[in-house]
Amino acid sequence: MLPFPQEILDFYAQAIDEGARLKQGLGLLELPRVRALIERFIPPPSAVICDVGGGTGVHAFWLAGLGYAVHLLDIVPRHIELARQAAAAPGAPQLASMQVGDARRLPYPDCSADAVLLFGPLYHLTERQERLAAIAEARRVLRPGGVLLAYALSRYASTIYGLRNGLVWDSAYLEMIFQELSTGQHRQPPDWKVLTTAFFHHPLELRAELEDAGMQCEGVYGIQGPGWLVPEFEQSMQDEERLGILLEIAKRVEMEPVLSPHMLAVARRRE
Repeated sequence: MLPFPQEILDFYAQAIDEGARLKQGLGLLELPRVRALIERFIPPPSAVICDVGGGTGVHAFWLAGLGYAVHLLDIVPRHIELARQAAAAPGAPQLASMQVGDARRLPYPDCSADAVLLFGPLYHLTERQERLAAIAEARRVLRPGGVLLAYALSRYASTIYGLRNGLVWDSAYLEMIFQELSTGQHRQPPDWKVLTTAFFHHPLELRAELEDAGMQCEGVYGIQGPGWLVPEFEQSMQDEERLGILLEIAKRVEMEPVLSPHMLAVARRRE
């Protein structure tokens, strides 16, 4: 198992607040869409869910509040500390467990979970064998028929965003997206405040990795749809009617995942 890249740990150990990200900008479109997909595919409460790479528990606490038994695991110690602080707040939903750990070596028993969320590990593990290891670990802890929901970043996300916002005229940004398009490997250019080291999937590639790790992929769904490209996007997100329109569009085109910056793969453990 390769060491987890230090630059990724450093990136998230700083003031990156996933909960805040999902309450503004693109997150206002992402959060309700991903939660609708989660509710569509996971079993009903009180199923056992492992939220692997779950950050500070944005989804874990929500699911616990719905009656699920949720185990939160993240590789960034600061995230788990923030989750513990959130759990200590009066009236906060309680998780079954919270701990620091690696998606490639899960601390859970075989066949102990009804669902596993991988919302981060597959795009921060840049080598294919490392991603296969994380998927295989998710499969191990799933009960037969259990469901895996795996997040991925679209191969074309930076390119489309760069075209929309005129960033492709910058040579450093252009070099970044050319590497992404040819290899899927994303690296942060010097002096650019973009996502740290990551891997960007093509939907077919994501499906193949799930299948090669022993899962039965049922589908790959676009999360945000093309709504992130509308003019004055930030302002539109503050308008309830417009947000509703963009969410409906995202749902209607979800089977075309390359239209979205984020994708969600749904797979089950074979009997």
